[in-house]
Amino acid sequence: MTLPPNTDKDEWVSWEQYNRLIEQLALNIHASGWKFDKIVCLARGGMRVGDVISRIYDVPLGILATSSYREAAGTTQGQLDIAQYITITRGTLDGNVLLVDDMVDTGNTFMRVRDHLIQQFPAITGLKTAVLWWKGHAKIEPDYYVSKLPTNPWIHQPFEDYDSIRPHQLEAWVRKGITNS
Repeated sequence: MTLPPNTDKDEWVSWEQYNRLIEQLALNIHASGWKFDKIVCLARGGMRVGDVISRIYDVPLGILATSSYREAAGTTQGQLDIAQYITITRGTLDGNVLLVDDMVDTGNTFMRVRDHLIQQFPAITGLKTAVLWWKGHAKIEPDYYVSKLPTNPWIHQPFEDYDSIRPHQLEAWVRKGITNS
């Protein structure tokens, strides 16, 4: 599949590019020398990123659901909701924690979640952030990132195709993909 060209307003990402970005993020973290004990990824955008990094580093993965992009078909940031509980595979949050998401847009989510984690889990001794994309208008700088986007484009991630597909449309969509490959 050929993607449209990237512009100041739109950044188009294929599955292959997406996977390479995650690998590069893992390399950037490794090159820093910082050791972490657990990962918390923000659902939904950070789940794939957190899953791959937790596999590469062989550390427990925690999942914290957050939601702010609900308005205008998911294109406008609204009020941030943070889930009450974190799902984690081993123990609780303590030690050095890597907080992972797909991007830092405004920075509001990372600031609120960071404060939430530190308040709820006093055994956290260090907390750093990691993302694939850091948008230029963000209020915070992530500790680790792969790409800085000064023009703040909308990032068209490969899994967003599923946002507009419904179960009754899936069979035709799959058939179309088979005939195009």
